[in-house]
Amino acid sequence: MAIDPSFDESREVVDSHNGHDVWGPVDEPETLGIHGTHVAVDFDVCIEDGACVEDCPVDVFEWVDTPGHPESERKADPVNEIQCIDCMLCVDVCPVDAIDVDSSR
Repeated sequence: MAIDPSFDESREVVDSHNGHDVWGPVDEPETLGIHGTHVAVDFDVCIEDGACVEDCPVDVFEWVDTPGHPESERKADPVNEIQCIDCMLCVDVCPVDAIDVDSSR
């Protein structure tokens, strides 16, 4: 299941992590929510493929450990989402559609 592109309307910010918002619900380790706002990664969908981390031309993403999560034990965290240039490459290469980039957010 892909990230909900209107998550900012249907979810609430429940925390912050590495300088970005975390949109709930969160119930660790199984439910981790969506990390980021402009560049949003659904941690519950992310499978640690790594294409976004490798292909991002401005290094928006860094790996973060998520032990015990059923999809993968590492996620691509948008810790540098402020650097995003809206190229959409991360959205295009993600095999599970876990990423949304929205310049209006």
